[in-house]
Amino acid sequence: MTTLHLSDDISPAYSNVRSDKDPTNWLYLHYSDNNKLALGATGNGGLSELVSHFKPDERAYGYLRLITGDDLSARAKFVFISWVGEKVSPLKKARVSTDKAFVKELIKDFAVEIHATDLADLHEADVLHKVVK
Repeated sequence: MTTLHLSDDISPAYSNVRSDKDPTNWLYLHYSDNNKLALGATGNGGLSELVSHFKPDERAYGYLRLITGDDLSARAKFVFISWVGEKVSPLKKARVSTDKAFVKELIKDFAVEIHATDLADLHEADVLHKVVK
């Protein structure tokens, strides 16, 4: 069995998304080759900005911080997204299930996990509904 290697810059980016003091609210991970996962991007533009990185011919992962509640009870909630575009080969699609376990050893804390194969799976209102449910 082949082991997935995670680039060293993923852990600090994860910490930034988790931090209330950092404006970064998402990270995007992609395969730099078959066995290496790299940090592709981070940002503070929320779900729509994160989703813009997901392509139909790739496998990727996203991690997102959302603020729920009102001014008096605002709290951060986290979403883990595994993405497999519709043009990904069946063998690579199958690999995501085992690779995801490695990714979740580093990205541990989230309220909701979403597996998406189409951008329609990631509409902002639907994701927010899953988080506050």
